[in-house]
Amino acid sequence: MPASALMNVMISAARKAGRSLARDFGEVEQLQVSVKGPANFVSAADHKAEDIIYKELAKARPGYSFLMEERGELRGDDETHRWIVDPLDGTTNFLHGIPHFAISIGLEREGVMVAGVVYNPATDELFTAEKGKGAFLNDRRRLRVAARKTLADAVVVTGIPHRGRPGHPRFLDEMKTVMVEVAGLRRSGSAALDMAYIAAGRYDGYWERGLKAWDLAAGIVLVREAGGLVTDVNGGDEALSRGDVLAGNNYITKALMPLITH
Repeated sequence: MPASALMNVMISAARKAGRSLARDFGEVEQLQVSVKGPANFVSAADHKAEDIIYKELAKARPGYSFLMEERGELRGDDETHRWIVDPLDGTTNFLHGIPHFAISIGLEREGVMVAGVVYNPATDELFTAEKGKGAFLNDRRRLRVAARKTLADAVVVTGIPHRGRPGHPRFLDEMKTVMVEVAGLRRSGSAALDMAYIAAGRYDGYWERGLKAWDLAAGIVLVREAGGLVTDVNGGDEALSRGDVLAGNNYITKALMPLITH
């Protein structure tokens, strides 16, 4: 199915920013000798990618509002539409030369997520979805969530709170409860790609707490359009505002819920 005009705008912005990040990723792999160097460099790469996305989207849809990781909230004349953007999700991976990071662009219309793009420039994988039109990988392959129905067969991905973040004891408790029930537990370092991989059927289930709207916005559309279920950890529809998420197919999501809210 040919991409809509809206989707073409989002894809174009993601690919353009992706070329910038890919160049910087090549450089950052050479910077590992310095402690200070790479972190500053990554911050610059992050800002540069966000600048590109902002300019592209603002030019194509003047007046739309923005919520961006670096710039924060920017109110436009049209407050019924809001771009929610993370220019570099998976910063720590990027910093360490691990090719698992992404650009995430979501569009919210009157409080509902209606379109999403998640793009990993290191692998050139482009995940796209528009409400009511399905989810796709590289504009060709239709995405469907995995069909597994039992936790014993499921590979589940999560995010681990790192140094300086709250919630360590709770996470350890959740992990202890989940890991004895599942086929495997993973931690990839990019929430946007975790959601995209759920949509693609690579992971069966996902939960994480302490996220921001830009980590989840595009992924919510991807999972739902791939036939999956996205909720907050209590089963409600407030993942974006609460910053905690549970995703997968209906069976796995519902089986995980009592384990992480026990």
